[in-house]
Amino acid sequence: MDREVIFCPKWLSALWFLLFAALCLFHAATAEITCRSCQPGNKWRAQELLLRFDTSGPATGRKGEVFGAGRTGAAIGESRRLRCAAGSAECARDPAEYSDLKRNTDKLRASDKNGEKVSDVSRHRKRARRSSGDGKAQREEPEEGTGSAAGRRVTRSELRWSGEERRAAGPRQEELKLNSSTFALAGDSAHNQAMVHWSGQNSSVILMLTKLFDFNLNSVTESSLWRSTDYGATYQKLNDKVGAKTILSYLYVSPNNKRKIMLLTDPEVENSLLISSDEGATYQKYRLNFYILSLLFHPEQEDWILAYSHEQKLYSSVEFGRRWQLVHERVAPNRFYWSKMGLDKEPGLIHLETSISEGQALYVTCKLQNCTDANKGKPFPGYIDPNSLVVQDEYVFVQVSTAGRTIYYVSAKRDVFTPMKLPKYTLPKDLQVISTDENRVVAAVQEWNQNETYNLYVSDTSGVFYTLALENVVSSMGLEGNVMVDLYEVAGIKGMFLANKKTDNQVKTHITYNRGRDWRLLEAPSKDLRGSSIHCVLPYCSLHLHLHVSANPYTSGNIASRDSAPGIIVASGSIGAELTTTNVSVFITSDAGNTWRQIFDEEYAVLYLDQGGALVAIRHTPLPIRHLWLSFDEGRQWNKYSFTNSPLFVDGVLGEPGEETLIMTIFGHVSHRSEWQLVKIDFRSIFNRRCTEADYQTWHLHNQGEPCLMGIKRIYRKLKPTSRCVMGKTYLVTMTSGPCDCTEADFECDYGFERRTDGKCTPAFWFHPSSVSRSCTTGMTFLNSTGYRKVVSNNCTAGVSSEYTARRQQCPVQAPRGLHLVTSEGTLTATLGTNVTFLVFLEEGDGARTSITLDFGDGHALTYSNVSSIEDGIKHIYKAVGIYRVTATGENSLGSETATLYLHVTCQLEYIHLSAPFVAVRNKEVNLTAVLWPSQVGTVTYIWWIGNNTEPVITLEGSVACTFSREGVSSVTVQVSAGNTILQDRKTIAVHEYFRSHLLAFSSNLDEHNPDVAEWRLDVSRVIRSSLIQATGVREDQLLVTVLPGLPTAAEFFLLPDKRMDSTFVSPLNENHSGSAMLMLLSVVVVGLAVFVIYKFKRKIPGLNVYAQMQNEKEQEMMSPANPPEATPSSQQDLVHSLEILDTELNSRPIGKYPLLYFLIQLHALFLLPVFYFTSLCSCVVVLWLILCFLLCSSVKWSSHREN
Repeated sequence: MDREVIFCPKWLSALWFLLFAALCLFHAATAEITCRSCQPGNKWRAQELLLRFDTSGPATGRKGEVFGAGRTGAAIGESRRLRCAAGSAECARDPAEYSDLKRNTDKLRASDKNGEKVSDVSRHRKRARRSSGDGKAQREEPEEGTGSAAGRRVTRSELRWSGEERRAAGPRQEELKLNSSTFALAGDSAHNQAMVHWSGQNSSVILMLTKLFDFNLNSVTESSLWRSTDYGATYQKLNDKVGAKTILSYLYVSPNNKRKIMLLTDPEVENSLLISSDEGATYQKYRLNFYILSLLFHPEQEDWILAYSHEQKLYSSVEFGRRWQLVHERVAPNRFYWSKMGLDKEPGLIHLETSISEGQALYVTCKLQNCTDANKGKPFPGYIDPNSLVVQDEYVFVQVSTAGRTIYYVSAKRDVFTPMKLPKYTLPKDLQVISTDENRVVAAVQEWNQNETYNLYVSDTSGVFYTLALENVVSSMGLEGNVMVDLYEVAGIKGMFLANKKTDNQVKTHITYNRGRDWRLLEAPSKDLRGSSIHCVLPYCSLHLHLHVSANPYTSGNIASRDSAPGIIVASGSIGAELTTTNVSVFITSDAGNTWRQIFDEEYAVLYLDQGGALVAIRHTPLPIRHLWLSFDEGRQWNKYSFTNSPLFVDGVLGEPGEETLIMTIFGHVSHRSEWQLVKIDFRSIFNRRCTEADYQTWHLHNQGEPCLMGIKRIYRKLKPTSRCVMGKTYLVTMTSGPCDCTEADFECDYGFERRTDGKCTPAFWFHPSSVSRSCTTGMTFLNSTGYRKVVSNNCTAGVSSEYTARRQQCPVQAPRGLHLVTSEGTLTATLGTNVTFLVFLEEGDGARTSITLDFGDGHALTYSNVSSIEDGIKHIYKAVGIYRVTATGENSLGSETATLYLHVTCQLEYIHLSAPFVAVRNKEVNLTAVLWPSQVGTVTYIWWIGNNTEPVITLEGSVACTFSREGVSSVTVQVSAGNTILQDRKTIAVHEYFRSHLLAFSSNLDEHNPDVAEWRLDVSRVIRSSLIQATGVREDQLLVTVLPGLPTAAEFFLLPDKRMDSTFVSPLNENHSGSAMLMLLSVVVVGLAVFVIYKFKRKIPGLNVYAQMQNEKEQEMMSPANPPEATPSSQQDLVHSLEILDTELNSRPIGKYPLLYFLIQLHALFLLPVFYFTSLCSCVVVLWLILCFLLCSSVKWSSHREN
């Protein structure tokens, strides 16, 4: 047999080799699965879901949003710290990111609610992931990554699936899968925010508004509106229906009719709103003439809305935004409230706070469609502090600051306001209203010696008298400046609270079952997640919880409970001596906090399904995941389910509204550049039947074995842990209760009493137990306190009830005690001519039989028969400025009590003038006077700044004397303080060794143009000075002129010494006395000659003739007033001409018909007097010279008189 040998060509061998290599390469390429966002140039950063929503209710928030977060509590806070440490620009430009959310108790404000269940989803990139504790996770899927130490960089290899992971993910048939569908919002990959509304209530409609918010421009630049009608399986884009170029900014839903939708546009592009009445299927657009900052829907009327604008104006609409009407201006933000049925007189009433001035506001009530001054109500008689009005349930709170202390007032059931009675020496720095349910108030008070903690106080039903419940509760400041207190009210069980208390710089979690009457630490779990024993002994070691609450009801915070699942609480926390932010685990209790179990050793978001019949847990991680955990036995066993085929960066979870949630939507993205991925999960497929009565069991509520809580025994019906069925929407929480006998534990200490170490309530050192309220009148009865009062909502009966309950007694006749007199504004000042309202309070005594006499201190007094008749205050108007002693006297048959108030009545200071000499002599006392207008303005303080002194002189008088020790120019400034007004005036004073002055008068026509202002006097002074210099030849530095204030117009000129003249004449006089005598004689001859020439030839001097002619004309005008003179200025325009001829008038105005002669004689005497002053040997000659001048003046006057 022949064998044939076939040789393969070399090229064929090479072909087979290349084919084999290609197959190997192809296998390697398909086997390795990597994250798209991990490729070079595309750095991965996890995205965060920030949920904003509008909840139904009567309060409002900015833009109608309350912020929650997909990654809530400490997770968000840690993420923000890591991102800021990385130097991200988002730290500075991301105003929408919130670190953690606690129970929000804004200053004297209720928790803000607005709109209806609209969630705002914001997608933010992060560079680092948060710490995951010790790095060990139980029941953790490999593809979701493992925990790492804080700050460790996530490497690219960690984002890939290993071979084992691929094999684990390979057999899909062995993996538990949920019924889900994914929808991508195509074209919105750049959008970083979304607002979601799920109608719920048997509706399958979901609305989603996605936006691109530019943090640099601080505005929305793009938007898309999506709508789903199949529970989120598919979405339709509605941009064409609302306008292709319309940019939408916010989404609102009526809380009373979920079918009514309102969309707001970006006001910078188009200020309008779109309204839908069919769950967003169609829209109508309406223009707006104001910019809406926030909306407040009426709790019952679906079409009634209040809108707050950026101009502090409040608008109202009764047509769901189709028409708007201005209600009031200058309204404080978030300080407007709807009326409450059963308490207010009409449903259309609005409570609001309006600003009056800086530091003052008013509490007014208005009608919705007719808010005029005639229809306004002022429930509180006087001013209140800004941003202090809170209207919550049946209580109204305001605060008034006076004399450095704040008084808090409360009104229950819209009754008169009464000061809140805290323990006497509480001295609060701040007060926050926590809750007002169950007909009592829980308040957090920061006392004078506290900085970071608050004390919890609880009130009686009136909201007036408060007792201490828990000290040093931890607090923090919110992003909007509001205070957040670590207090959590457990849902489903009345009277149960959790609080974090700071003791010895350690934060510990405490629990109470009787509304704060008793507190205890939480007992830690006996075993950890791995089954190992935990050695934790009270009180040195206990369980501590983070009490941060998500403001979004659709997402989970650090702690969660539900009304439909009483006793089940899920929270994150730690075990040890104090609460820490490291090694955080998740714990659960099924018996209302008696025992706890650890369910995760990393942070998870836990949501309730089917009214608490099942729990869903999603891990907090920045890594992509595709699994979640389900438990059907209250967290004892957890099963892992996949909700998507490919890993997804989870931004947040939104559940179907209502307690019966069975459909959930997970928001996420494949990479930071991809579109929004919406995964709809339908949990109905994992339940195979509906629950029957056999699936339920009874559960007895207790506190460490004590079944009587709040005076009753409560038995609940719960689903058995072994039952896996759907309870459905028809399930109702049923509870049976039985009464308990009252014990001491059912009573708390009454106002004025304190609990001692033995548990007994005894009077505080400042309290007088025998005191009786003024409301107790003779013939009536009152409850005399035993030092105890039953805890509000406690239903115990019999037992020790009679021993601890206040005893009813007859009101005794008692002398008045504790009379208080204040003004409604809380100040000790009042303005002249305005109403002053006085408030009189009586703490003890028979108010109905105690008369009140109020003496206003100005001669007027009023007497009232009882205290009740003056509850609205007593008004009085003062007609004169001054300090008045106001006295209130309360008197009955057993005695009297007096209260005194000193009231300063002032008026507005309008103008001041500093009266000071223009020139002063060195080292000679000068009087300075401040003239006020009006002259009487009340209590005035004068502050004098004299010369170069660095310290002022402060006086209560308007005059002060001073001296100047150095020659030159000195300045004097006076400041006058009257009330809130401070005015000042300033003068300069020329200081010389000697000077001469003379007064000048002017014709009356100048008075008609004198406005008596400083500027006019200064200008006229320059004209007079120039005229004198021209007429006399005196140098400018020797002559000063000032026009005096007031009418008639007058001026004063000052002749200063000539230094050169002093040196010229003084030294010769000292050397040769005969020369001085010759000079004097020569001057006498010259003056005599001048007198003769002027007297002889006076008719030929033109200046004098003009003056004589003017004088004759003026005399004729005075004789004939019927003929108006032509020379008198008749208008303001003639003032210029009047000033131009001022030189002639100044030369002719002084005495007689020879004014120039008279003026030259005096001027000559003024010039020669300094020379003679330095010549002691010529004193006799000086006397002769003065006599000669006097004779000449007398001769001139006599001649003038003879000619007349």
